[in-house]
Amino acid sequence: MVKVIVAGAAGRMGCRLVALIKDSSVLTLTGAIEGKGHRALGDDAGETAGCGHAAVPITDDFSALLDRSDVTIDFSSPEATLAHLRATAKHRRAMVIGTTGFSASQIEELQSLACQAPCVSSPNMSVGINLIYKVISEMAKTLGDEYDIEVIEAHHRLKKDAPSGTALKIAEVLAKAVSRDLNEVGVYARKGLIGERKKGEIGIQTIRAGDIVGDHTIIFGGMGERIEVTHRASSRDTFAGGALRAAQWVARQPPGLYDMMDVLGLR
Repeated sequence: MVKVIVAGAAGRMGCRLVALIKDSSVLTLTGAIEGKGHRALGDDAGETAGCGHAAVPITDDFSALLDRSDVTIDFSSPEATLAHLRATAKHRRAMVIGTTGFSASQIEELQSLACQAPCVSSPNMSVGINLIYKVISEMAKTLGDEYDIEVIEAHHRLKKDAPSGTALKIAEVLAKAVSRDLNEVGVYARKGLIGERKKGEIGIQTIRAGDIVGDHTIIFGGMGERIEVTHRASSRDTFAGGALRAAQWVARQPPGLYDMMDVLGLR
């Protein structure tokens, strides 16, 4: 059995992770973490998740749990995730990171810490979206410069970062496929008299509304035809299931930074 700690255990994603681990035959929940002062501290993680008693209390003492775990799954915040990764690296344990919204300096620290511990970091743990990364890369290479590229993402009103980490990853995959620098060609908003679309632009547009779990659409627009690839997530279990798959995989890996493409063998 792979022994798992869930960080952010009282959050929307954390609760689904706890519930799915409780039902798993290959994973076991050995820890549940929340931030200092959180209202759920001391509560049973399973009862908080609505899946019945798990005999695992939610605590804020992460380091105390690491010696009896194999891997931590973290969908919390950039600051909390990095603090957890520092402790994880010190104890030479593994980590799965689904957190988004990291700054450039935080990404550098994450990459450095992953040299000391096996770490899967991905803005989207969905098996389907990671397969799409591979497919759209081949599409972009084949369609070439005569097709305009746009990425549209939609999420629930509570999401804090924009564009989504998945949309940025999609744009990065597309830019690499057509040998462009996303920092130079990425367009994140359009308003007013902006003139004709510049050749080579990659548009990334954001929608926030209601309880949308996560929609991503890639448009390849040519003269006379339009090709659209869309992924719609209807349940957080899509992401939680991928994270659990990553946890099983990364627990057996040497130190290094991996992503879901590695987990799924899509390289």
